[in-house]
Amino acid sequence: MFYAIISEDKPNTLDQRMAARPAHVERLIALKDEGRLLIAGPHPAIDSEDPGPAGFTGSLVVAEFTSLGAAQEWANDDPYLHQGVYERIVVKPYKKVLP
Repeated sequence: MFYAIISEDKPNTLDQRMAARPAHVERLIALKDEGRLLIAGPHPAIDSEDPGPAGFTGSLVVAEFTSLGAAQEWANDDPYLHQGVYERIVVKPYKKVLP
């Protein structure tokens, strides 16, 4: 089953986010390589693909896991969380309908 991992950044954590980004992306690439990643990306703080110093407000990952517990465990090990970027993470079951 798919699970949506919805994360919210703490204010003023762009530097921590950028420092932890390689490790964060590495985990996403592993999910992709396993055929489990549906979509992943950040939420820009402004209406722009490249928000520059405005940074980001959080992230969305939708991926396949064996259970809600497994998805939560994966989310709790995110480098952004360990580096103090994420203020909150919500994990919910997700049913893909379209496309």
